[in-house]
Amino acid sequence: EYMGSLFPEPQEILKVEEPIVTATIITPTECLGPVITLCQERRGVQTELSYIDQERALLRYTLPLSEVVIDFFDTLKSMSHGYASLDYEESGYSEARVVRMEILINGKGVDALSTLVLRDRGEERGRGYVQRLKSVIPRQMFEVAIQASLDGKIVARETVKALRKDVTARCYGGDITRRKKLLERQKEGKKAMKRIGNVDLPQEAFVSVLGNDDR
Repeated sequence: EYMGSLFPEPQEILKVEEPIVTATIITPTECLGPVITLCQERRGVQTELSYIDQERALLRYTLPLSEVVIDFFDTLKSMSHGYASLDYEESGYSEARVVRMEILINGKGVDALSTLVLRDRGEERGRGYVQRLKSVIPRQMFEVAIQASLDGKIVARETVKALRKDVTARCYGGDITRRKKLLERQKEGKKAMKRIGNVDLPQEAFVSVLGNDDR
């Protein structure tokens, strides 16, 4: 898979192309509507619709290869109860509106999480990524900001709240002033930790972004 971190800057790009395929699908006629919807959702362009007999229809679509190789066949089989078939062949290249999405952890880009997304799906993908990352990044002693950026513009943000250690546990009675001082000192300490702290990203964080495909 092409690393998003190696993608050129926008001002250096004249055009981006992606491989496309011609897909031939034979499906039960009773499943024709959902199959057509699936192809449209995957950016397909219909080139043929014919009926083999009363029970079977033949569809031909031009589809981006990236939309076929993930889970297209499994989805097709599921919605046709296993009866639909798929065959496809290379059909050249087509212009694609893709941009680089960067994931920032506390303002610092993580190259391994950088990826390419379609521009018109970018914000939706960004929200999904940061939400999943929030669910797998362990809480730290400092707040962790997770952001998704498209061409330098922040499009989504989530925050992993800091763990709070009870620094006032040994304060007995009603010494409110001392409690406030301890909490303020803890707050300042966490700010410093946030500036210098390194966030440990578990393997699940990388899988949550690179191993999932939002539609």
